[in-house]
Amino acid sequence: MSNWAEEEVQTANLEDQRLNKRLALLLEQLGEHPQLSIPAACGGWKETMGAYRFFNNAKTTFEKILAPHRDATIERMKSSPIVLLAQDTTEDDKNICLGPKGLGTVKDVEKHLRRLHPTVAFTPSRICLGVVKASYWPREIPSQRSERLHKGVDEKESRHWLESYQDSCALQAQMPDTLLINLADREGDIYEWFAEYHDYAPAVRAQWIVRAAQNRVLASPENGTKCLWAAVEQAPVLGYSEVNVKPRPNRTARLAHITLRAITVTLKPPKRIGYRLPELTINAVLAREDAPPSGVERLEWLLLTSLPIDCFEQAATIVMWYAVRWCIEVYFHVLKSGCQIKRLHLETEDRLLPCLALYMVIAWRVLFTLMLGRTTPDMDCEIIFDPQEWRAAYIVVKLCPPPLTPPRLGEVILLVASLGGYLGRKHDGPPGAKAMWIGLQRLRDFVIALEAQQVVAQRCV
Repeated sequence: MSNWAEEEVQTANLEDQRLNKRLALLLEQLGEHPQLSIPAACGGWKETMGAYRFFNNAKTTFEKILAPHRDATIERMKSSPIVLLAQDTTEDDKNICLGPKGLGTVKDVEKHLRRLHPTVAFTPSRICLGVVKASYWPREIPSQRSERLHKGVDEKESRHWLESYQDSCALQAQMPDTLLINLADREGDIYEWFAEYHDYAPAVRAQWIVRAAQNRVLASPENGTKCLWAAVEQAPVLGYSEVNVKPRPNRTARLAHITLRAITVTLKPPKRIGYRLPELTINAVLAREDAPPSGVERLEWLLLTSLPIDCFEQAATIVMWYAVRWCIEVYFHVLKSGCQIKRLHLETEDRLLPCLALYMVIAWRVLFTLMLGRTTPDMDCEIIFDPQEWRAAYIVVKLCPPPLTPPRLGEVILLVASLGGYLGRKHDGPPGAKAMWIGLQRLRDFVIALEAQQVVAQRCV
């Protein structure tokens, strides 16, 4: 696409200037065709071999490739008063056929369990700012519960959730004018995380919102109840809100009426072998649909948080901010379905991880472009698109000469999405991520075709 790739890796330091240039080139090439294989995206034998040599170089590690993107993400974060840092784990399992390796028949398959745990920054309006941290590891066969009880949190996969929060606190110290809030689903309901919050000074600690998974025991009974869930259920109603439930397979769209309750409680610490945890006071918000339609599962979120809950507006804001956590699921969808990371055939982890890091940056770019067009449609389109790009989209979709002045960003986003199959009918919502990544891929092909046509026309003059 444009020179966005060079701008995104300006601070790259791969200990070789040629590797830095190759990083920007590969980011551009793979970003133009995220669904294609590496040879097809590179467009030639020489460039393909250069890509494979890049991935096989000991200097091009997962962390070093993501580092300049992290730097650029931090700069974008500093311009926003509130940043929501959503973290989650996704599987990237790989099935290896043992037949060609002489270890079995073609039906024999060995499954390698692998996990990716990124922390992705979003604004409250859901603009994706980038990836600030990511961990990747091969997963061992899950141990028995009795064995896990004897392990500390640092010996479990739970440590990745704590490390993400610790990194958020380090970032909070760097940007005092920006409020950072770490978001996690039920897997993040870890008592050590809540204790970690109290170990930081108020000026440098990030805030957090975690969806409760466990009905924790209270240090002292609250209105005669000993457990968290019942205590929140008995809290007075702060107010009511409405939530648009989006359609999914086997679920129709609807408007849900939500009741909000909130309470401050002191939790009794869970037992740990070898050390003791302190009692902790936290805030909890219960968002519940009291009267769901017949045959429909009610909406219910119990959110634990370090943020204040003194009034309805504060409780409603916590629910609204937590809803942004869903954006990381969209990010995973772009990474897996748009960038096709499961189809990467790089034999070793050392080769796979640099390529995965590149596609993580590309997935950010797709979401950033999409959501910026939704939230700020009146911006100049050249903030995102080069003149050749928006003109190519205009010519191909509208079948007429492009205007002399750049159109609005929202208009160009719709043009690009239409190249990816977006119909834009009266009752259609805004374009989604899939239409966007296909549209961006086709757009680059049209730019190349138009540039070639101009060269031919000049030679014929």
